[in-house]
Amino acid sequence: MLKVHTQNIGTVAVLCLQGRIVNGETEILRDAVHSLSEVSAVILDLARVTTVDAHGLGVMLELREHAESKGIRFELMNVTKWVSRVLEITRLDSVFRITSGVEFFPAVSRGPRASVATLASCA
Repeated sequence: MLKVHTQNIGTVAVLCLQGRIVNGETEILRDAVHSLSEVSAVILDLARVTTVDAHGLGVMLELREHAESKGIRFELMNVTKWVSRVLEITRLDSVFRITSGVEFFPAVSRGPRASVATLASCA
């Protein structure tokens, strides 16, 4: 079962995903992204994602297109080795912008004792 928890950091929405992004379990992700308002960026934190199938990849592509059509940046963060391999095999690693979070939150990372991992990561 896929779980989605949203953290808002300014106008950036970090969607913390846990579980499987697979056929039959993607509606919660679609609903979470479509319900966002007043955001400049959406980041999917994949640190706790165990499986992604072809349907899940399709939903992620659909959500990327939806966001970018509205001028919203769409990125993946904390991509696991296994998910990274899936993106590489499907050549979607050249389609999705993949970030560590540090480059996405540069102002935050320069602040006193601010931890980007704490602020931007769900793991």
